[in-house]
Amino acid sequence: MDNTIVTRQQEIVERNITVTGKIMQFLLENPDIFDALPDQFELVVLPDDDPDIRQHNLDLLDKYGSEGKPVVFARIKAHQENTKARIDPSIFVPLPLAA
Repeated sequence: MDNTIVTRQQEIVERNITVTGKIMQFLLENPDIFDALPDQFELVVLPDDDPDIRQHNLDLLDKYGSEGKPVVFARIKAHQENTKARIDPSIFVPLPLAA
């Protein structure tokens, strides 16, 4: 694999870890949200303003699946000017369509 590709992938993973940390902090500060979420869910982070992270996470979901767990999506702004500002992600669970 080309070094520039590896470096780019590492950058995406590092940004992904940062954004995931922000969402985890939000969830820990707002534990009542867990009351509305399914048990043992798979969290997929979908930044509105970082298509590289969004695609990376969707590729991971496609490749590894959710191992039978319900999927919860968290949409967030990854690139806020003030990284210490409070984040308010949109967290939602897709509903299956009845056949």
